[in-house]
Amino acid sequence: MDPNSGHPRRWGILGVLVFSLLAVVLDNTILNVAMRTIADKTVGLGATQGELEWAINSYTLVFAGLLFTFGVIGDRTGRKRMLFIGMALFGLASLASAYSQDPMQLILARAAMGIGGAAIMPATLAIISNIFPPSERGKAIGVWAGGVGLAVAIGPITGGLLIEHFWWGSVFLINVPIVLVSMVLIATVVPESRDPKPSKLDPVGVVLSIIGLVSIVYGIIRGGTLATVASAEVLVPTLFGVAVLGAFVWWERRIDHPVFDVRNFRNVRFSSAIGMMGIVFFAMMGGMFFLTFYLQVVLGFSPLQAGALMIPFAAAQLIFAPLSQRVNERFGAKLSATVSMIVVTAALGSYAFMDQNTPVVLIEIIFFVQGAAMANIMPPATTAIMESLPREKAGVGSAMSNTVRQVAGALGVAVLGSVLSSSYRGEMASTLAWLPPDARHAAGESVVATVGIAQELGERGQALIQPAFTAFIHGMHVTALVSAVIGLIGVVVVARWMPGKPRPVTQAEHKEPAVV
Repeated sequence: MDPNSGHPRRWGILGVLVFSLLAVVLDNTILNVAMRTIADKTVGLGATQGELEWAINSYTLVFAGLLFTFGVIGDRTGRKRMLFIGMALFGLASLASAYSQDPMQLILARAAMGIGGAAIMPATLAIISNIFPPSERGKAIGVWAGGVGLAVAIGPITGGLLIEHFWWGSVFLINVPIVLVSMVLIATVVPESRDPKPSKLDPVGVVLSIIGLVSIVYGIIRGGTLATVASAEVLVPTLFGVAVLGAFVWWERRIDHPVFDVRNFRNVRFSSAIGMMGIVFFAMMGGMFFLTFYLQVVLGFSPLQAGALMIPFAAAQLIFAPLSQRVNERFGAKLSATVSMIVVTAALGSYAFMDQNTPVVLIEIIFFVQGAAMANIMPPATTAIMESLPREKAGVGSAMSNTVRQVAGALGVAVLGSVLSSSYRGEMASTLAWLPPDARHAAGESVVATVGIAQELGERGQALIQPAFTAFIHGMHVTALVSAVIGLIGVVVVARWMPGKPRPVTQAEHKEPAVV
């Protein structure tokens, strides 16, 4: 294959890769709609807010911890093979998630799904970089991002339809037919490719990164559950995780085949793009967590209605992601990304002004604007990351960008979820004081738990409903402001360090004679 012209069937192959990625992205967006149902004791698993955070983060942390290793294994043994195996693992784990009998089984099954996802994601971007010439790579990644936007668009409404007509496990079962079709297409259409000089594996780095991240996330979530950061149950795992990640960084700098090469951050284009991506996902994943409960519990929308309300956010990404590369080329990465980050930050801050009386039309407009702004951040950032590394290290670049994305998303759910949980418990403390200690602790877990206890208590419990909504909205406001501050940090990072529009190269600089 000529590297300057690309694979002759590259656009058809891209379609297969986008379809294969559909299950991975679809699963995460569907889960957001299903969380309220999974938390229900009657029709779900009775999961607490902390268990819901773990159901999201067990997948994310395993996914992030194995991305680089699976990217290297794919570079070494064949990216098509890795993609095929990853799809099979993802399908089997989805089946296990669908039939989980308690929250712990769901958390473990979701972790297994993370193993499959970690094999799928880097393989798709690595194959794209291998089959497309540099001149078309940005456009191809834009189409890939548009496919992700499509999955985001259909995920919530699909999840709502499934929950309305079937049981909660159907939101995972839907992955199985997608996986089966993808495996057939991968086997027949996608070409095999390898790195002629693959990196070595780094099992020590993988173990250290997973232990460190899990410990930190555990400490953060525990802090939200207990509504304090002073407890040994919070401080010990958090500080242990920080120490392990410090050892991880030391180890990565010491060896010549690191699982996560921190030396790449010396490249300003790489580090600013990956930092911006991490900040966006931190704020976005944390925001999505509280929006689910705001729409379904406080505003009273059904899962189907809540899924439909998320369509403007996803549709904006679907519309604008394929056009983002053109915007980036015209205005430069610095200007387009800075403006987009300002818009995202404003959208996150706007949630601090929403309450039970906020018009649905206004919510929809904010979702659309936020989605459009994010669509003009992710593809250019992904392109900048991939082009900062040699072509044969495409798997490495993909793994690094996705690792930062997933880790930032997990920390966003953990940190912002804990801010919400802590604020809610503090606001509800006096209202719940008359309940027995066990019921008081359970009711203070989340707004879903409080409403559940209120329903069990009958007329006596009705007095808890409105205070619970008020406390949740207060917690949502605090969480939204924290996420907006994180967004402002992203604005500063991009405006300060993201490279601007490249200066056109003159004929004199090419040392070519002018055409007369």
